[in-house]
Amino acid sequence: MSLLTKDSRPGLAAPGTAPAAPRAGQRAPWLMVSPSLVVIGVVTLVPIVLLAFVSFTDYDQRSLFTGVFGWTGVDQYTQLFQDSAFWSATARTFLFTAALVVGSVLIGAFFAYLLTRLGTAVRTVFTVSLVLAWAMPTVASSVVWNWLFQPGYGVANWILTKLHVFGDLTNTDWANDKWLAFLVIWLLIVWQAVPFIALTLYAALTQIPGELTEAARIDGAGEWRTWWSITMPILKPTFLLVTILSVIWDFNVFNQIWLVSGGGPGDSTSTLGVYAYKTAFVGFHVGQGAAIALVTTALLAAVSWLYVRQLVRSGESL
Repeated sequence: MSLLTKDSRPGLAAPGTAPAAPRAGQRAPWLMVSPSLVVIGVVTLVPIVLLAFVSFTDYDQRSLFTGVFGWTGVDQYTQLFQDSAFWSATARTFLFTAALVVGSVLIGAFFAYLLTRLGTAVRTVFTVSLVLAWAMPTVASSVVWNWLFQPGYGVANWILTKLHVFGDLTNTDWANDKWLAFLVIWLLIVWQAVPFIALTLYAALTQIPGELTEAARIDGAGEWRTWWSITMPILKPTFLLVTILSVIWDFNVFNQIWLVSGGGPGDSTSTLGVYAYKTAFVGFHVGQGAAIALVTTALLAAVSWLYVRQLVRSGESL
């Protein structure tokens, strides 16, 4: 009779011995993703490190030509947190982001539900229209939006005037009024965000077994009760993901605000992104602008961490 004095299974070291070196097969995944890691490090981490470095200096317009700047330590951040304009821009950013996310998700959910009720031909036309709206570059759509709401000959001004509900809006300059500027920018960004949310939620809706909703209706549940008790719990992870993504995108929006209102009138539509740009490249206080951008990056990183955690949990539940 022979007794086994050590575990002879492959990959397991005997007690008291050093673990075996990683095999070539275990290193293969890291070798395959290493080019992507290098690219991410160059295009993401390096700019953030440079941004953090500049935020601790007094880099300004003179430094752009002479290369001379001084080390200020945390003075930029001390001045920033004592600046009322920074806190106004921060509050404006949070409120505008909340309005954008609520509008985008609710309208997107409505369109997703509408897609499930349409016939094949109409649904195809509707889907193509959503994709085309989604594919339009933000700069091009912002320019078209300016034409639509142009005082004097804007199509939107003309249609609203013909409705005889809001009076004569022919010469209304939307960008020169705080609330009208916010309304026009809100409409533009929501119009661009709805296609992605609608198509994502529609894809999730098509995965719900029809037997569940059919059984609920047989039990007497109405349309709203079926949606709330059957559809909504199943769609909850997808809803959470599109909401977190919308928060990230809308918090960081810049092009639409800058091209429609330029952050005005005054600073009334300046969010953190616009405020950082104006500070760094209009006032040429580059160090101060870098500090604003780094604070914005830290806030976005916190939201992104929530997104990644939810993504990992969704993968584990599959």
